[in-house]
Amino acid sequence: MQVVLDVTDGLRGHNVTCDNFFTSYELSQQLLKRKITMVGTVRKNKPDELPPALLATRVREAFSSKFASTTTLVSYLPKRNKNVVLMSTLHKTAKISDREDRKPAIIRNYNHNKGGVDNLDKVIGTYSCRRMTARLPLVIFYNVIDVSSYNVFVIWNKINPTWMPDKRNKRVFLEQLGKALVTTHIQRRERLPRTAALVKAVRGDESCPDPPEAAAEAGKRRICQFCPQEKD
Repeated sequence: MQVVLDVTDGLRGHNVTCDNFFTSYELSQQLLKRKITMVGTVRKNKPDELPPALLATRVREAFSSKFASTTTLVSYLPKRNKNVVLMSTLHKTAKISDREDRKPAIIRNYNHNKGGVDNLDKVIGTYSCRRMTARLPLVIFYNVIDVSSYNVFVIWNKINPTWMPDKRNKRVFLEQLGKALVTTHIQRRERLPRTAALVKAVRGDESCPDPPEAAAEAGKRRICQFCPQEKD
């Protein structure tokens, strides 16, 4: 709750969309004092915040909805025995769409706003720089890099709409971005024997990057990382 209150500090007249990690009745009331509404999913293991009637699903059919009006609460069944509960201080009426799935207006509003976050998680998960680590600052740093890279990709496509209009252009963009970021650092270390191979690899030189004189300078013999095993 404190995270949401800190992030929205200074805002007035806005609506906040939360997932079930943040949504609570107390948060909704704190935001209303600031004239901010809230829409969010609710975890069903919070019985103190949910009427029992919203949790019962055995006798309900698919695409059915039940409303409660403490703040506006809705329980929606997208399919039998799968219950989705949302809380809203933005919606005051039990409005349901006339589409086949009969989704309540609260659900459609949530999907419209939260869908952007879900889509971002999906696209940065496909090509990510994240690695297993127990260090929280690194976890945050990896996420900053992933999100920043995707933002740059979106801006690049807007400016250059004719650049590689196929499905794999994001992978190519990230490859080129990665090389552009590391090339200057590799060239700065060009004189070190161990990095000579990396410099030539970035430049596209397919020949063996470790000449005999470089190995002699290193003072220690190593197996070439670029040549095949039969040339050891």
